[in-house]
Amino acid sequence: MNTAVQIQEVRIKDIAVTEDTITAQLMDGRTISVPLTWSWRLSEATPKQRANWEIIGDGHGVHWPDIDEDISAEGMFYGIPAPRPPIAAKFNLKSEKKKTAANKGMHRIANKSGSR
Repeated sequence: MNTAVQIQEVRIKDIAVTEDTITAQLMDGRTISVPLTWSWRLSEATPKQRANWEIIGDGHGVHWPDIDEDISAEGMFYGIPAPRPPIAAKFNLKSEKKKTAANKGMHRIANKSGSR
């Protein structure tokens, strides 16, 4: 027995963000919801920033311009959380600042001794 299945594209019609969830109303009438923690940017955003969104790509995603966050309909549908940048990057920035400050100090010492 052959059964034809027509797969529809997952497209967002409307979005709502609460303190706990991101809920999308899809064009085909379904509703999908994911934990707010799946988007670390939205988790850390203010309610005003969360409320400022726009549908992009004919419903294939949502963009929050205030926090530069994009979530795709497929990402929500298939359960793909947004990755948070590695914490090590923050430490590298701090260590670079320390190196720069140390280099400035060494430059001052070298200038006092007459070398340039």
